[in-house]
Amino acid sequence: MKSSSMLALLTSISALAMISSCAAPVQKAQTTPETQDVSTPAATSTPAATTQQSEIILFDFNADTIPTQVSGNNADLRITADKKLSVLLKGEENIYSGLSFKADTPWDWSEYDSLGIALDIANPGDYSTQVFFGAKDATGKSFTRSVNIPRGDTKTYFADLKSADIDLDTGLRDNPSALAIDATKFIWMWGVEGLDVSQITEFTITTDSLLHDRELTIDNVRVIANPKTNPSYLTKIVDKYGQNANIEFDQKIHDDKELKAVMEAELATIKDGKMADRSKYGGWKNGPKLEATGYFRTEKVDGKWALVDPEGYLFFSTGIANIRMSNTSTMTGVDFDQKLLVQRDKNDVTPEDSKGLNRVPDSALAGKFISSTLRHDMFKWLPEYGSALADHYGYRRDAHTGPSKTGETFSFYRANLERKYGEATPESYMDNWREVTIDRMLDWGFTSFGNWVDPSFYQNNRYPYFANGWIIGDFKTVSSGDDFWSPLPDPFDPAFVERANITAGVIAEEVQGNEWCIGVFIDNEKSWGRMGTPQGQYGIVINTLSRTDADSPTKAEFTRILKEKYDTIDALNTAWSLDLASWDDLSNGIDISEHTAARQADYAILLEAYASEYFRVVDAALNDVLPNHMYMGARFASWGRTPEVVRAATKYSDVMSYNEYKEAPHKNAWTFLEEIDMPSIIGEFHMGALDNGLFHPGLVMASDQVDRARMFKEYMNTVIDNPYFVGAHWFQYIDSPITGRAYDGENYNVGFVSVTDTPYNQMIEAAQEVNSNLYTRRFGETSE
Repeated sequence: MKSSSMLALLTSISALAMISSCAAPVQKAQTTPETQDVSTPAATSTPAATTQQSEIILFDFNADTIPTQVSGNNADLRITADKKLSVLLKGEENIYSGLSFKADTPWDWSEYDSLGIALDIANPGDYSTQVFFGAKDATGKSFTRSVNIPRGDTKTYFADLKSADIDLDTGLRDNPSALAIDATKFIWMWGVEGLDVSQITEFTITTDSLLHDRELTIDNVRVIANPKTNPSYLTKIVDKYGQNANIEFDQKIHDDKELKAVMEAELATIKDGKMADRSKYGGWKNGPKLEATGYFRTEKVDGKWALVDPEGYLFFSTGIANIRMSNTSTMTGVDFDQKLLVQRDKNDVTPEDSKGLNRVPDSALAGKFISSTLRHDMFKWLPEYGSALADHYGYRRDAHTGPSKTGETFSFYRANLERKYGEATPESYMDNWREVTIDRMLDWGFTSFGNWVDPSFYQNNRYPYFANGWIIGDFKTVSSGDDFWSPLPDPFDPAFVERANITAGVIAEEVQGNEWCIGVFIDNEKSWGRMGTPQGQYGIVINTLSRTDADSPTKAEFTRILKEKYDTIDALNTAWSLDLASWDDLSNGIDISEHTAARQADYAILLEAYASEYFRVVDAALNDVLPNHMYMGARFASWGRTPEVVRAATKYSDVMSYNEYKEAPHKNAWTFLEEIDMPSIIGEFHMGALDNGLFHPGLVMASDQVDRARMFKEYMNTVIDNPYFVGAHWFQYIDSPITGRAYDGENYNVGFVSVTDTPYNQMIEAAQEVNSNLYTRRFGETSE
């Protein structure tokens, strides 16, 4: 995430001298004053200081043998006849594959004002390949960037290590490139941006969850030092439609007339009604008819889990999530006097990022001021208050990341809806939007909405949906030590139970017992634990054990469980290699730094007990008010899912839910589905590209819109073919704002429609292809 900084930094870096760029892949074995070969042991010396761009070759593969500093992981490496490194990535049978470049002694590049690593990479295979570039310094800090390598000839790829952009908090997940390098930029993903460039120890190229093996060729691994910086790379980058102002791309809108013409052409192509093989509720009309209960439910049929619609037809949920206005707005860099604003109600059940626009009252306009010049200067146009499109301003009283933690927002998407449809009556364009959205879903062949559909759709009685809610409030919390979105609730706190009941009651009022509601998702991507280390997996337990029973209801429950198991403090001491004088010592909190096998066995018991209580409380709250609707779980993130928490969820969830941002669910990562034998659903996945003007493709990257559509089809067919999955939901309906959604800066090309509400034709065709064959592929050709 880009962090906030002074514009003076941009100005100082922009004073770098005009120099040549590394436009094309470099020629082999050039050793000049600008290009020093440091792939040999003699190259450990530090180059002379310079303010001009220079290239320092680290590895050129001119020798017949692979350098000892280069090694593969689930990958075959060889030197080709034309002296390049060929890398066969064995991703089909292995979740992870890749290679690493390790320094014999740490590389010191601290003398350069700006620098990065460049590689020439070609992809001779049949599929584009997303690779992750990782870098690490001697202090243990690291980051991960990523890029999609398209099929074809060699191109240069560049990872920024030091520039004006590093640690600049812009409110975007990634920015346009700050460096004037004719190369494809590795996109920011996660980690620590500001590594210690005086002691870089390793960088890696890896892959994750490939459906097919891949082959890449790599050459001319090098440092590019002191590239020129573009001082205006964040200025006036957004046009009045919310698009990239500086480049042309397919389907870009230039004026209102064109916007309306595109709308009319699309509406003329939308077919009336659902696909021919669908029941009233979108189930498989040509398939077997099972027991009809009047509501959605699950059943295992011929060894495959399935949803069953209210009429008894087999149902598989394909759909799009996040169909709402809440995440269409972006921070403008303007704020208001807080004394003039309405503050959050502590009893609110909706998080700030899930609210609508929440426009400030007119009485607050006099207190308007620019809070972030950096943000405000990104826009070529914003409407004046009182003008025609000013109704699309909003306000956020809280933000997860970005230079503005509160501030004015603007929804270009919502403004474009008004431009398209006009406003015959107040906000009539929203009525048009809701009607067209359902028409699109039916025409595209999807069977339901995904999570986070606006509640205004709940009584549409044309199209199935999932309700959703959050449990927020003033209850006690626990920490996994990796609380990405927020700390976790303490489910043993009576205040949490109270808030769960309130949330369930609000959802029930919105759903009103509607049979088109398939089920309910509560919460999302909680940081239950990260596999790989005891501290990561059992952080909730380890951190909570350090607290007092009086402070933490969960800690008190952990003490009770351990007392029940061990009976005496001596027995616990023996098992855990402790020296506690009494149970009071445990009640007062213990710090644990070593994690023996015996301790970890008990951590697992405690973690499952904690998670079981969370899911029990939520399930009970929903059953009290929505007894006919399924509990869909909390949508586990792949980075926040442990076996103990999964087991806990199976006790109370009707359907298990997972967000899986990969090329596809890898067969070796999902073997546990057979063990738990539960109906399961993918709550989120997506792919994005950079050919539409956005600065970040998304978590899973394609080479362009055609490739994106191919990847969508492969992902969906992988899910459809798995007997435990009962659906998959694409995230999301609309591209993120190019300058980042207001809450957390996501600025991804992950929509089925753009910011101008223009559908991506390749994605529509892919969806129609997958969905037209959905039921016969899943359940076979034979009907009963």
